[in-house]
Amino acid sequence: MSKRHSAKYKLDRRLGENIWGRPKSPVNKREYGPGQHGQRRKGKVSDYGLQLKAKQKLKGYYGDVTEKQFKKNYTAASRMKGDTSQNLIGLLERRLDAVVFRAKFAPTIFAARQLVSHGHIRVNGVKCNIASRLVKPGDEISLGSKAQEMALVLEAQGLSERDVPEYITPDGGTKVTYVRVPTLDEVPYAVKMEPNLVVEFYSR
Repeated sequence: MSKRHSAKYKLDRRLGENIWGRPKSPVNKREYGPGQHGQRRKGKVSDYGLQLKAKQKLKGYYGDVTEKQFKKNYTAASRMKGDTSQNLIGLLERRLDAVVFRAKFAPTIFAARQLVSHGHIRVNGVKCNIASRLVKPGDEISLGSKAQEMALVLEAQGLSERDVPEYITPDGGTKVTYVRVPTLDEVPYAVKMEPNLVVEFYSR
């Protein structure tokens, strides 16, 4: 499991966007970057800079997965039929931690990964602690009995800032079914994601 050691919201400030749409994000108050040079004027960003930012934003959104894991997803997406950028989004949205986050079992993607790694999530009734596991359409994802009483889970289910997307069907408050792999326009990102620039970054 990859663990983020630096402050999560520093990523928001570095990118200048509230990528998870959280009300507590410091970007809501300070749009400049972190550190002593955060407020200096920014020059024109090159094509490479735009591609890199798009990659860092998408990678960071999914809990700051490792570069190795993220590139592995890109390679798999490029080998699939169809549009590589759409395939990449589809693969990222099939990750178990992403599905747990979308199902509102956890308030953040980081908390979703922790829920999975601590063995609180069941896939088709079987405990799974691998956050990067790819869920298939028709799979049933449910909370373990202990997790159903956790304050973290109850907080997530009460969040008004996001809804469960249409490609995930809730069954009560403790179980969901992953219906289908979504397209980019179906994924409820808080900010604009540009997977086409990520594809350009890796295919240089």
